[in-house]
Order: sequence, then C-alpha cells, then structure tokens
Amino acid sequence: MKPVPTLRQLRYLEAVVERCHFGQAASACNVSQSTLSASIQELEGLLGAPLLERTKRSVVPTALGRLVAERARGLLKGAEDLVDLAHASRDPLSGPLHLGVIPTIGPFLLPRTLPTLRKAFPKLQLYLREDQTARLLDRLDSGELDAVLLALPYALRDLEVMELGEDPFSIVQPAGHRPAANIADENLLLLEDGHCLRDQALAACELEGARRNAGFNGTSLHTLAQMVANGLGVTLMPQMAIDAGILRGLDVTVRPLAGAVPHRRIGLVWRRSSARTETFRALGEALTAELAKS
Repeated sequence: MKPVPTLRQLRYLEAVVERCHFGQAASACNVSQSTLSASIQELEGLLGAPLLERTKRSVVPTALGRLVAERARGLLKGAEDLVDLAHASRDPLSGPLHLGVIPTIGPFLLPRTLPTLRKAFPKLQLYLREDQTARLLDRLDSGELDAVLLALPYALRDLEVMELGEDPFSIVQPAGHRPAANIADENLLLLEDGHCLRDQALAACELEGARRNAGFNGTSLHTLAQMVANGLGVTLMPQMAIDAGILRGLDVTVRPLAGAVPHRRIGLVWRRSSARTETFRALGEALTAELAKS
C-alpha cells in the first residue's frame, strides 16, 4: 500500500501556509513548534519534495507547498464531515454549530430568536460570527462555519438554500419631509459598497438609477437611521430593523413604497456535503416561525 500523509501532518502544513509563521501555526494547532516542524519535515520526506522555504527570519511555502495545502483543506473538511455525520446520527440537534450571520440581520432577528432556539434545542451549542456575506461564504466554504444566515437574492455557490421568509422595505425620512413624487428623485442614503442590502434594496425597489448621496454612505443601518434623523436624506429600511426599534427616539417617519411591497428574502445556506442537513432544516423551521411573528 502506498504511504500517505496523516491528517495531522496536513493540518500542520495548512496552518503554516496560512500564517507563514511556525510559532503562530504551532499555537493555533496547540502543539510545540518543534513538534510541528518535525511533522512537516516528515511530510516532506514522505512526498520527496520541499514544501516550505525556511530562513532564520521567515518561512515561505513553495509552489508545491501551496498546492498541497489547498488540497489538504478539502481532505480535512471531509474528515470533519465524517465526525459530524457520526454525531448527527446520535442526536442531530446537539453539539456545536458555527453560524454566520450578516450585520443587517443579526442585531435585529437574533436577540428575539435566541431564547426560543435555546429552549427548542437545549443541547445545541450555537456559536455566532457576524460579517459581510462574501467573507461568511468564504468561511463556510473553508469549513470554519457550518451554515450562514443571509439575505437573498445573492449569487450563491453550490450550496443548499432554505428560504425562511420575506423582509419588506419601507422609506425612512426626516419628520416633516415633503416626499418627492418619485423616490428616484430623493437624496437616497445607502450602505457602503460590500453590504448586500445596498444592491438588494435598489433592485427590489427598481432604483438602480436613483440619485445617491455619494458623500454619505453608511457603515450600518444604525448609521443610516442617524443620518436620516439629521436631515441628510432618506433611506430604505428593512422591516426587521424597524420592528427591532432601530428608529426609537429619532425624529423620523416611516412611509410605505407605492405599488407591490418590495422586499428581500431571508435564507439559511449550508454546504451540500454537510452531514447536518436535518439540523439545519430544524433550525430553519424555528427561524421561519420567528420571522412569521413579525
């Protein structure tokens, strides 16, 4: 039988390639630097080629080292999925679950939802990571996250998608503001580039060509609400945030958009290869029930 690398060797290599530092990689793997270095040297001996270029001051992966580390990530993720499969067969609604959530959902949906989830799934250990959609999906792909709670539409990869409900948009304007005949003529305040809500709101309201205040792009929905209250323009706000009290105490008014109610869709996504589909669907059903209460 052909000798093959161990998962431990591959994990150590992947850690060094990611950090380009033996000490940091050893710390991340909870081993001594000498143990990590010796294991990678064994791996190089097994493969018959250098994977790292070492100097007294730095370590740099070779081209082969980067390629092996990239392949190793897939193997390590597959091994973790095997462990998840075994755990899920015993009790699918128990154990740790690393959930990513975008900033325009997390602060508004989760505070009211987490108590219900803890009661419904007492053995589930939920760990949350808030970030923008693209970075969360990268972490989902690498195995750092198990699932991601996000807003649709979004250009997703080959993922399982469970739609949970709709989140309508409304116009938030300064109190006493006289609305323009067409919202496209308003001084429309938006989140800065990188936030999917920016494009979703414009697309849902068919406002891709709307005038935008290029000098004031918010970093969060809370910032946009404050900007509106200070008379800088109007914004499109998801109902989820309004229901959570984001406008409480601000001198603003909310008005609906004309015609069919524009909205974004809330979804839960996970890797197709994951063994925890039953867990994610049960979690999604609980979140759907909470969204329906809005």
